[in-house]
Amino acid sequence: MRLGEVGLLTNDVVRLSDFYKALLETDNGSKDKVHQTIIGDETMLTVYNDGSVKNNGNQNICLAFTVDDVEREYQRVLALGAEVIEKPTRRPWGAVNMSFYDPDRNVIYLRSFSADSETMG
Repeated sequence: MRLGEVGLLTNDVVRLSDFYKALLETDNGSKDKVHQTIIGDETMLTVYNDGSVKNNGNQNICLAFTVDDVEREYQRVLALGAEVIEKPTRRPWGAVNMSFYDPDRNVIYLRSFSADSETMG
């Protein structure tokens, strides 16, 4: 068994999809207001409005993306206008992490690992 996709339920598919397309530097060519699939190298991200009203107060999920350069991505996140929770910070095990909110206030982590940190953790 393997995880097929991560789905984000939202009241505004276009707004949230546009944010993730910019963040992931990809375009699916869609402006569908109900369902959009955004495909990355290894994971499928789906943004969907199932017809129920979301309060966007559910903080039970976060997404973590591994990137080559957190400092570069931090500048891109700022340019997207995202609210930063934690600026890039080196962890004791060598990884560099940062976190921010997407437009629906889901918590997003970006992280990079050095060759040393990958063998430590």
